[in-house]
Amino acid sequence: MTNEPAIWINAGETSGDLHGQLLVRALRDRCPGARFTGMAGPAMREEGVEDLLRTESLSVMGFTEVLAQLPKILGLLRTIRERLTALRPDVVVLIDAPDFHFRVAKIAKSLDIPVVYYISPKLWAWREGRVDFLRRHVDRLVCILPFEVEFYARHGMAVDYVGHPLLDSIRTDAILNTPRNPRRIGILPGSRKREIEGLLPVFSRAATLLAGRFPDLEFALPVAPGMDRELIRSCWHSDLPVTLAESSGRYELMRSCRAIMAASGTATLETALLETPTAVAYTFSLPTYLLGRMLVKVPFMSLPNLILNAPVFPEFLQRAAQPAALAAAVAQWIPETPERAEVLTRLATLPDLLGSGGAADRAAEIVCQTMRKKP
Repeated sequence: MTNEPAIWINAGETSGDLHGQLLVRALRDRCPGARFTGMAGPAMREEGVEDLLRTESLSVMGFTEVLAQLPKILGLLRTIRERLTALRPDVVVLIDAPDFHFRVAKIAKSLDIPVVYYISPKLWAWREGRVDFLRRHVDRLVCILPFEVEFYARHGMAVDYVGHPLLDSIRTDAILNTPRNPRRIGILPGSRKREIEGLLPVFSRAATLLAGRFPDLEFALPVAPGMDRELIRSCWHSDLPVTLAESSGRYELMRSCRAIMAASGTATLETALLETPTAVAYTFSLPTYLLGRMLVKVPFMSLPNLILNAPVFPEFLQRAAQPAALAAAVAQWIPETPERAEVLTRLATLPDLLGSGGAADRAAEIVCQTMRKKP
């Protein structure tokens, strides 16, 4: 019998895996002998989390995309129930990915295991009624966006606001002092296969158009862990070369760029905190898009625009995600223009809106407070 805590931590996508890595580091400082198991991706595995399941097995987004993977998802949930029943961890930590993690939360509570939900689900965008589910199945809800506190308060639920963990991993002197390359354009097509297949051909054709106006441009794409390089090459529909860079230096590369074309997601907040102007694009399956138009209540897709409450990054969704439109947006930022100066001015205000750093440390303290006490 041991008094060392057993912590189950579940990340359902690449961004959650990176947040999980920072959280595990902070937890190790408080509980050096803790055992970490759960659903982990490359970053959490690097931190020593035992991957009883892999984050890569749940890399889907959208209503119809989830339906297509339903048998696999149900199998993962059965496995999680079996492992949680056998291991009886002291706490379950769920990171984002609500459509999957709500079911995991229900399983954990049925086994009387405390649940911390880190990076609260974006119920303010749609499906507000699910707040009641969180109230019944989650012991502590940890928020990283400032406007979430007021949203949950309106629904009678107290939450813990810790600030955004990206501040600590991105806003370092070493990264912010990376020299700018005035001719480099970054390409961030997402990490999921469907995202790469849908967006990278569009980004590559936009690159061709940009190179026609600015012949000495270079293009660079940081390869996220688990991304298929052959898939990337097959979806790059341009005669221009694109440099495939290692993920370990992605923030330095993104900081060095003059501008970026990116899939909507956590990457857009990363580029915003790195103060690099970004054109945002995303495409969904038609049923997902139509359902989203009926249900989603927010005016913007990308987090920087939501936090700043303004269209600082131009967004090109669905049919609007066209090479000419993306190229035109990026082209306005290559010379020193008033448009570029305006974007940079707005981005400079973002860090102060996201807390003062130390989010993972504060979240780790909440996890420790929530653990079942050993007899």
